[in-house]
Amino acid sequence: MRASIDIARQQKYYRTMTQLPPLNGLRAFDAAGRCLNFRAAADEMGVTQGAVAQQVRQLEAQLGLPLFDRLPKGLAFTSAGRGYHARVAAAFEELRAATKTLRPEPDKVLVSATPTFAAKWLIPNLPEFSAANPNADLRILATERVSSFHGDGIDLAIRQGKPPFGAALDVVQLFRQEIIAVAAPSLVAEYRLPLDPEALSHLPKLHDAHDLWPAFLKQINVEDRGGNGLRLSQTALAMDAALSGQGAALVSSFLVRRDIAEKRLVQIHPEALLGEQDFYLLAERSPKRGISIQAAFDWFASKAEAED
Repeated sequence: MRASIDIARQQKYYRTMTQLPPLNGLRAFDAAGRCLNFRAAADEMGVTQGAVAQQVRQLEAQLGLPLFDRLPKGLAFTSAGRGYHARVAAAFEELRAATKTLRPEPDKVLVSATPTFAAKWLIPNLPEFSAANPNADLRILATERVSSFHGDGIDLAIRQGKPPFGAALDVVQLFRQEIIAVAAPSLVAEYRLPLDPEALSHLPKLHDAHDLWPAFLKQINVEDRGGNGLRLSQTALAMDAALSGQGAALVSSFLVRRDIAEKRLVQIHPEALLGEQDFYLLAERSPKRGISIQAAFDWFASKAEAED
């Protein structure tokens, strides 16, 4: 008799589980619903855009109805999709909360920043942060992609952009995007600073993914005769190449203040190229923000203000 009851319970359990859609499909739907864009959802999940789209299509096929309207520049919820997403998102949030209860890390602060910001500003300033906040367990997620507060579990994000960022976020402007030209003193030792147009024209240039030299030289009416120059994927690499005397680099002024003050780099022209996207500190707006997270948020804001 007992065996029959156990078998019946198992059969009921399996019937219940087979009624649930695949977890990967639900995760893709959750991310796509928050971003309303398959590409942004793919960046958040660390997979391809096609994989997210396929998972959502499979989920729609299993449910037997569309969850999104596909638009030329993104997605829009269907009426059914909107209601379903609210409940799916709430379920994932409940899972995250339950897991966090089992594994509390009250002093953990996960900061998302670009590799250049992390390497050239954040890490050099970490000793000062640690001295001011000895209990904080600061962790750095250095990535070019836009990290998600929910999907990646980050607490703070340092992003380059322009407002508005959304009513659910606390936002502080850290640094203006002010681009200046710098080089190692050894590279320009034979010239008088600031460089005259002829010297600047022939100086070898270091290019990063932003490719700002054409705009900078156009602004000061100088033609580039320095050759092709070294091309690098990140500004941090261009800074390292400049420090070793391989050419002149264009860099946000706040990233090279320490190097200029310690005479490892010099500004070779007084002109600055102002960008449209400044650097901001973002955190989810929450009345239950942890003490260490709030301390880190306040430290970033005050440190940037002191350097401004």
